[in-house]
Amino acid sequence: MAEEKMQDENITQESVTEENVTMEDQTAEVELDRAEDADKEVSKEEQKEKKKKEKSDKKQDALKEKIDELEDRVKRQMAEFDNFRKRTEKEKTAMFETGAKSVIEKILPVVDNFERGLASIPEEEKGSGFAQGMEMIYKQLMTELENMEVKPIPAVGEEFNPDFHNAVMQVESEEYESGVIAQELQKGYTYRDSVVRHSMVAVVE
Repeated sequence: MAEEKMQDENITQESVTEENVTMEDQTAEVELDRAEDADKEVSKEEQKEKKKKEKSDKKQDALKEKIDELEDRVKRQMAEFDNFRKRTEKEKTAMFETGAKSVIEKILPVVDNFERGLASIPEEEKGSGFAQGMEMIYKQLMTELENMEVKPIPAVGEEFNPDFHNAVMQVESEEYESGVIAQELQKGYTYRDSVVRHSMVAVVE
């Protein structure tokens, strides 16, 4: 009877031990499952954060690309505006010079008549008030033309230059060599280094 009781006790202890082992295994499995679930949650959060970062990076790249495009467009528009401004200024200057040359061409015959009138005054009348007044008006007119950069073209004694002179006749001369201007028949003028009217000259043969 004692042996049977001992065997029953051993069996009971073994059962308890097996139950304890089983419970420990189950606890370990539960903890492992929890750990795996936690890992999965962390992994999901990481993926979510990664996707969020990728989305943010794409948005930033798109914004940067848009900004670069707008900056490029602004630069091109500024360059076009600068070219337009320069072209407009050039056209305005050309129009001003064309208008100025047109006015100067109309004034030059008046200058010619002043010079003819002054040259025709008799020697005994050159000291008169009328003659002196005409001389003063002529000088004032020539000063204003000079201030506008209108200058007479040098002629007599200069070598003939078709860019500035218009030869209307040939003459003989002991004073000047061949190809040199001996006489000026009508004064020529330049405006800002461009010819307004060529000089009409007589050139030595």
